[in-house]
Amino acid sequence: MPTNYAEKLQDEIDHVPQEYLPALLNIVHSFRASVSLKSAGESFKQGWGEVMRGETQPIDKLWDGIDA
Repeated sequence: MPTNYAEKLQDEIDHVPQEYLPALLNIVHSFRASVSLKSAGESFKQGWGEVMRGETQPIDKLWDGIDA
């Protein structure tokens, strides 16, 4: 019986039919990208790029639709 997550994950992968492996890889990649934090430099670069492209919102609109 697998004792760690990498072994458990590999065991699951080993049971996925070959034709579905590309889809599984896409799912795993998307998951990793969604939980990975960008570095401060990357975040600043993205934010600065958005500002330079005019992709901003008025400050009074930032909380619209948020029930806090």
